[in-house]
Amino acid sequence: MDTVGAFEAKTHLSALLERVAQGESFTITKHGKPVAMLAPVPNADQARRQQAIKALKTFNKGRTLDIGWQQLRDEGRRY
Repeated sequence: MDTVGAFEAKTHLSALLERVAQGESFTITKHGKPVAMLAPVPNADQARRQQAIKALKTFNKGRTLDIGWQQLRDEGRRY
């Protein structure tokens, strides 16, 4: 795990994020003391997320509201 100063992290955030996307992790320091970690998000929940999205899309298939969005908007404006 590499160490990066706060100023350098701010200056080169885009490049650091690209490296994090490739699996690297960084400790961000301020005045030489560790204050934060920049690490990739674990992919363990990716399959669960995809399954939930698929279930929502399946549930939504063929369902419609019996009223238009304008009526919903106007109902919300009454209060």
